Amino acid sequence: MPHPDRLPGTPEFRIALPQDGAEARGYLLAPFGGNGTNKFLLREGSLVTAQEWPGIGPYARRIRAELRADGGLVDAPAGPGTPPDAPARWRVTRDIECNSPSAAAALVYGYDASGPESWRTAEGHPLSDYQSTGWRPPHKAWLVRGSNVSGHNLVRRLWLAEGFVSLSGAHLPPLEESDPTKSALRRIVEEGYEGAASYHQKQGLVDELHAFLRQMRVGDTVATYEDDRLYLGRITGDAVQTTSPGGLSNLRRSVNWRPDGHPYEELPGELRQKLSVQRDVVDLTGVLDALDGLTAGAAGTDGPESTTTLERPTPKELTLPGIGGTLAEELLVHDRAWLDELRELLLDEKQLVFYGPPGTGKTYLAMRLAEYFGGGPEQVKIVQFHPSYAYEDFFEGFRPVADPETREVAFRLTAGPLRELADLASREGNRHVPHFLIIDEINRANLAKVFGELYFLLEYRDRSVRLTYSGDDFPLPPNLFVIGTMNTADRSIALVDAAMRRRFAFVELSPRTEPTAGLLARWLAREGRDPEPAHLLDTLNSRIDDADFAIGPSYLMKPGVYREDGLERTWRTKILPLLEEYHYGEGIDVAARYGLDALRERPA
Repeated sequence: MPHPDRLPGTPEFRIALPQDGAEARGYLLAPFGGNGTNKFLLREGSLVTAQEWPGIGPYARRIRAELRADGGLVDAPAGPGTPPDAPARWRVTRDIECNSPSAAAALVYGYDASGPESWRTAEGHPLSDYQSTGWRPPHKAWLVRGSNVSGHNLVRRLWLAEGFVSLSGAHLPPLEESDPTKSALRRIVEEGYEGAASYHQKQGLVDELHAFLRQMRVGDTVATYEDDRLYLGRITGDAVQTTSPGGLSNLRRSVNWRPDGHPYEELPGELRQKLSVQRDVVDLTGVLDALDGLTAGAAGTDGPESTTTLERPTPKELTLPGIGGTLAEELLVHDRAWLDELRELLLDEKQLVFYGPPGTGKTYLAMRLAEYFGGGPEQVKIVQFHPSYAYEDFFEGFRPVADPETREVAFRLTAGPLRELADLASREGNRHVPHFLIIDEINRANLAKVFGELYFLLEYRDRSVRLTYSGDDFPLPPNLFVIGTMNTADRSIALVDAAMRRRFAFVELSPRTEPTAGLLARWLAREGRDPEPAHLLDTLNSRIDDADFAIGPSYLMKPGVYREDGLERTWRTKILPLLEEYHYGEGIDVAARYGLDALRERPA
């Protein structure tokens, strides 16, 4: 017999416990619990875990103990085919009314968990879709597109002229609820658009309706885009359903539009990124300060609560620190103009690659510049590419993750180093701070496989793309810089695909050109050492025909080289094996040609 307080129109929800397929069931109740959310009924016959984990709170622990004491939870016998190592379960002997869905989930799992996300319908929809709207910021901003609604431009002809914003709803029945839940909207769209839209179109429409009907509020900022101009306004009325020719504007909200638009080329970069999101309704709250900056000082306000009357701090501009003499001295770069050019390349291109033979200090220079320009190691992340490195490792993908409490393993969408750094760089308050991703050995991976759709973002920082796994609309923040290193002895720059060469600036570090050519001599002079190793290295490189196989100075810039017999040991174990590989199959006596004794004689 159904519970008399069951919340009308809501389905049964389930939690599937790991390992043995045990399941708990229940449904929402109309009365509210002490925390302001609907109560939840855990159904008789449900199975719950017998083990309690460190993450369980005192309330859930007490309720479980009381139910065990009064027979509400009893040992569940193992079913046929249950593995011998299956975890112990308890069976619920009567319907149990819980204070909230989260309280019920904690009772089931044995640790505190989010009920709105843990409880799911048979189709997999979360319980949160069936709850009333929770807290939201008091002032949000939205982009609503109207310049091409089934081939019609509604912005200038209707929205700006008559003072409203709208969504198309040609196949929607009359909405009986003024504030429908997302589950109700999903049901309405499934019924109304059956055969008229694909599953992906229907999913997008549900999201747009949910934002337009439930999340928008009177007083929110609204923007629309038409004829290369952005128009801003303030929502002044609740959503209403009406009739319109062709159903092009059936759902409406009244808006007080500002008369003048803003040219696209004058918009801040972060706002242009959001405008590239290919959806009809886009949440712009993350760039609300940029929108307010467009209207600051404009004639007229939208009322006493208008944010245009508030004094906001001037946003800080993104820049890179100038090159100081101290940095040039530390890096032993005698020409500061070379470092100034690197700074300008980063500001202009956002990404560059240091390429050259081994030992030329490519990785060290990348790390030192990133820390200097970024203001410290906290803004720097380093990854190293290799042949098996993939998009899922670099950006995001599903990976096996163990629950820290249950130790169960499940595949979860996990962010990689680029997504982590991009999310950090795009946080409010961080957008003027340079962040650097260093990719060591960038040419050792299949770059098209690793970057995927991100190749586009490297060239177009003011756009966003729909991501493969999460489905998010993602831009690369303008304050994220990429520095790669490339060993030309492994792979010549000529073999790098054209797509990458177009998106990166390439800077050569070669023992035959400055600043690398004289680096060892300057280092030896600063350390007060004999200059002979620099002369030997120059002589060695003059005998190597291929510049990609020249030997860099960093091999001879280590303390061990200058201990007793250190130079000979380094030459024999580090440098000569590289040249053996270079001359493999040629029958050349490498030691006789490149050994220290040969180099100390008159150069050949």
